[in-house]
Formats: sequence, C-alpha cells, structure tokens
Amino acid sequence: MSIDDTAQRAKLTGLGRALRDLHKQLIHIESQYFGNVGSPLELLQLVTNHPNFAWLQKMSGLMAQMDERLDDEEPVTAEEAVTFRRAIEALIGPSEQGDLEFRAKYNAMLHDGPELVMAHGAVRKQLSEIVAV
Repeated sequence: MSIDDTAQRAKLTGLGRALRDLHKQLIHIESQYFGNVGSPLELLQLVTNHPNFAWLQKMSGLMAQMDERLDDEEPVTAEEAVTFRRAIEALIGPSEQGDLEFRAKYNAMLHDGPELVMAHGAVRKQLSEIVAV
C-alpha cells in the first residue's frame, strides 16, 4: 500500500461512515412519514421494495459501490475518490448538474430534524477532505 492509497482509503472510509449515518437518518424520517413500520425486517422490506423509499436506493447504491471499491486490493486513486465525491454531490448538492428529483426530496427532509442536518454536515465535512489533485 502506498501513502496515497492509504490516505484515499481513509478519506473514503470516513465518507462511507458519514454517509451511512445520513442514510439511516433519511430512512428514519421517511419511515415516520410512512407510518407504523413494525419489525426491523419489515423496515428492510420497505426500504428495498416500497416506492416511498425507492429514491433512497441511489444513495444505497453509491454506498455499496464505495464498499466494494474499498474491499478491492487495487490502490485507490485520488481521481476515484473525487469521482465518488462528485456522485454524492450530484445527490445532496452543491453540484448544479445533480439529480434534481432526489435533491428536491432530500432538501425538503433537511427541515424535518436536527439529526439529519448534523448528518448532512458530517458528510459535507468528509466531502471537503476529498480534493482533485
């Protein structure tokens, strides 16, 4: 492992951790809108299959891609880290060429809880650590 690989992996690991917390907060708020969910298994079924939660699958997919990349033994480059940063910014901002449907729903939810705002801030902080070389 090179120093750059170690640094990029650390940045993506921190970003993944923050993103998972943000995702968890979004699921929590969306499930409050939905109503009584029941067991954790029922919640998982809703998150993966119900149309109310479908918009979150874009973020879930990005998290899975990051995890897969971090599991790969090939060195992680700064360019790859920046690509993940841009993909996340396309969802949560500030990218102007983002996913406007996701962003509209996301921005509306930011008003629904301080925990979500804090999680958003944590992701933004991690994103700021990833810079193009």
